Amino acid sequence: MSLLSRRALLGSSALAAASATLGACALSGGDDKPSSTEQGAKNAANPLGVKQDAPLEIVVFNGGFGEDYAKAHEAMYSERYPQAQIKHSATQQIGQTLQPRFVDGSPPDVIDNSGAGQIDFNGLVSQDALADLGPLLDAPSIDDPAKKVRDTLLPGSLLPGTYDGKTMALNYTYTVYGIWYSAKLMQDKGWQYPKTWDEMIALCKTVKAAGISPWTYQGKHPRYMSWPILSAAAKLAGQDVLVAIDNLEPNAWKHEAILTAADAYSQLAVDGYIMPGSEGLDHIQSQTEWCKGKAVFISCGSWLESEQKAVTPPGFQMTVAPTPSLSASDKLPFEALRGTTGEPFIVPAKAKNVAGGLEYLRVMLSKKGAIDFTNRVASLTCVAGLDQGVNLPPGLASVTKALKASGDKGFNWVYNSYYRKLERELVDAACGALFTKQINAKQFVEQCQKGADAIAKDDSIKKYKRSS
Repeated sequence: MSLLSRRALLGSSALAAASATLGACALSGGDDKPSSTEQGAKNAANPLGVKQDAPLEIVVFNGGFGEDYAKAHEAMYSERYPQAQIKHSATQQIGQTLQPRFVDGSPPDVIDNSGAGQIDFNGLVSQDALADLGPLLDAPSIDDPAKKVRDTLLPGSLLPGTYDGKTMALNYTYTVYGIWYSAKLMQDKGWQYPKTWDEMIALCKTVKAAGISPWTYQGKHPRYMSWPILSAAAKLAGQDVLVAIDNLEPNAWKHEAILTAADAYSQLAVDGYIMPGSEGLDHIQSQTEWCKGKAVFISCGSWLESEQKAVTPPGFQMTVAPTPSLSASDKLPFEALRGTTGEPFIVPAKAKNVAGGLEYLRVMLSKKGAIDFTNRVASLTCVAGLDQGVNLPPGLASVTKALKASGDKGFNWVYNSYYRKLERELVDAACGALFTKQINAKQFVEQCQKGADAIAKDDSIKKYKRSS
């Protein structure tokens, strides 16, 4: 497949297990100083003190975004530091390739720690293996020296990479999660996207009567359906529901709002509104069937358009929308939706050229770097205000429209960043059982809570506190 997605690897249990094992291994942390650190003089033109001729090594995940974007960023770095030799490599096996280098204290300077085989962040952070990105975020931006880099980013961009108040990973892409549909199909059928759950169920009846499946989902990765459940619960009861989950609070998953949301979405399976056979399909297969018009709705993030580019019919008009409101008294409006960052870039604490690594990220966060990325891979970055003057495809255009409508009402959760196993294994399994009608909503929240409690009681796993 020409567009190999980073999500194409998520289903590999062998890779996931390997990643967990790698994360548990001893790492070469930041307590011991690197054997050699390249550092130059700091000044207004070089606020991070990059040594002009210091070599820079960059390793990126070779997934759906490819590696050409990184080569473009490297060329931009070279324009600023022409004496610096850059070593570039790309791999789909980040953990397997780089774990030994963390252990022996010779990691690269910048890593795109992504994919199913990524190195577990809990292990990296707890063992002080990562450089604090604070100096980068407090440095002046390349485009406007009067602004700090952190002030040029979209709201909430730093949350997924922040642990105990320190930002240890830069999540570069900005992803909107919601319910996707073909605007052309909806228009041709005279259907309107439902703003309430009652309207959704009514439309599902109409869609099914027309001989089309109302929904499909990424059956082999059922956690995709946990996203609308948590989103609907947050809109019903407010963001505190999500904070409690992130903080592993007792009975957080058993909150009435989550139970109500899980009960609503399980109705799709119980009433036969999910495309038959969805549970046996992986993400690409289910999304391809959706692109063929076999189903109207699917839950996904805004990488969907790029991931399905090769099979999306002309004029499909891929469109994202927020989850329907569960009640007339929801605390957040219908327009509120989940927006978060992904594709985490890190600078190892023992990198030889930490300053250069931070500077490379500063280049990525320039307008030129961000616009080039969006034009190449059809994905937004965490840099704010760049939707103007960029040729956006239909799906991404709908994302920017939805973001504007959501405004300051957006929300997010980070338990999946803090405790990867909880989402990728435990919640995933619970979703699989829920949407194949093996368990009901009450059993679903109980199963998720049991998984969260197990994480909370495991002293070998470092815990993190989210304040808001």
